[in-house]
Amino acid sequence: MTARAGGRDRLATVDLGTNTVRLLVVEAGDGAWRALHQTQRVTRLGEGQAAAGRLLPEPMRRTAAVVAEFSRAARGWGAEAVRIVATSAVREASNREEFVARVEAESGERVDVVSGEDEARLTLRGVTSGLPELAGSFVLFDIGGGSTEFVLARDGVSEAAVSLRLGVVTLQEEWGERGPVRWDRFARMREEVERRLRDEVPERIAAASGPLVGTAGTVTTLAALDLDLAAYDATRVHGHRLTRATVERLLARLGALGVDERARLPCMEPGRADVIIPGIAICLAAMTRVRRDALVVSDRGLREGILCELLEGAGR
Repeated sequence: MTARAGGRDRLATVDLGTNTVRLLVVEAGDGAWRALHQTQRVTRLGEGQAAAGRLLPEPMRRTAAVVAEFSRAARGWGAEAVRIVATSAVREASNREEFVARVEAESGERVDVVSGEDEARLTLRGVTSGLPELAGSFVLFDIGGGSTEFVLARDGVSEAAVSLRLGVVTLQEEWGERGPVRWDRFARMREEVERRLRDEVPERIAAASGPLVGTAGTVTTLAALDLDLAAYDATRVHGHRLTRATVERLLARLGALGVDERARLPCMEPGRADVIIPGIAICLAAMTRVRRDALVVSDRGLREGILCELLEGAGR
């Protein structure tokens, strides 16, 4: 495959997250782009990091291998530029330089480690690129493996943002169980998450007007389950409305199952089944903090925001 087809350029982005690595390869030109290839894999880079304070050898090994595989795939699709962006797990790790050097050596590509504020800004770019009807004010939240970002946006521009060191991997390691949910234990986790959001999400964001928009694996998985999809369909998930009552119903359904049973559900990607319950706790707490009874789901997020910035920098 070639990098140019009919005057159009091929570009790729890799979102190197705490739980998941995501690849997007596109063909771009004339101010627009179309996806050629996209995939993702749960590598759980942040496994054990909260206790150790550093990235552990096996999570580093498997994540570096996947990033290298995705980078080769992107070049195989003819991508002339591949931008890899690392988020919470890498930026918080005491051995981040070691891991970044390893990924760069194995992939042959440069790795950018972004701040929580930059992560929020890029995620907003990705979301607004796919939901142009979001005019005026809205609140965006992005539940990650190691952090959760909240953004107050107006006309597509961030007016306030905060990144919390609160993610599904760290919550799962502290509160998770292999069997069905013990609801007294879940209630304590939910109370702790709600306290964190009360303390750390500024009132300026919490009291803002407009819709609540959610992105990343927790909310997209909940949307797919609510739609009863046999296979994940981004076109149907994107823009789907989730009410609080629906999220509570899905919590009851998923909580009655053990992790292995959840993993067999359609649209439950490998590696998501154990962290979906902590993700729901953050989702419900977000709705409580910003005083909303529903949210709009965005299938687009950080990797599309990286692409938007890559396109701007290249003048395409």
